[in-house]
Amino acid sequence: MILIKERDPRLITLRRGGTLTDSNHHLLALWAATCAEHVLPFFESVQPSDPRPRRAIEQIRAWVRGEVRMMECRAAGGQAMAAARSLSGAARNAAYAAGQAAVVAHVAAHELGAAAYALRAVRASVPEELKEEIGRRECQWQRDQLPAAIRDLVLEDQQARNHVCWFVFSSI
Repeated sequence: MILIKERDPRLITLRRGGTLTDSNHHLLALWAATCAEHVLPFFESVQPSDPRPRRAIEQIRAWVRGEVRMMECRAAGGQAMAAARSLSGAARNAAYAAGQAAVVAHVAAHELGAAAYALRAVRASVPEELKEEIGRRECQWQRDQLPAAIRDLVLEDQQARNHVCWFVFSSI
């Protein structure tokens, strides 16, 4: 569970009583999709014929373009997470990252879940002695992908919710 009881109003859309604009919501969604897509090969190398995680990433990008409704993204996210359940390690975490990215359309705060699961996927793909260094590099790569308009918001969110994201954002 990457959500906490008291949610940051900056990650709640204006129409739901928060302060998140549609444009920043879209930027969060695209960043989450980028994080998830970066680790998608871990899933596809194990399950090459299962399109659900890739479809989830495609759906969130289509939502940003106004081509699909939020409910379609949320459903695609659930399907990607279902694809993860029978797996373990990097493949499982990569599918969860894709699912979390897709559900950003529904709840913007899932952007952190996409990034956290992507970090877990990368760490699960290497031997124990490399996990910290590889995790640090991936975290920095993710941060380098952040658009300026949402950079501070995401970095503050990482600090605030690191404890519910397995402390994956601590290594940098």
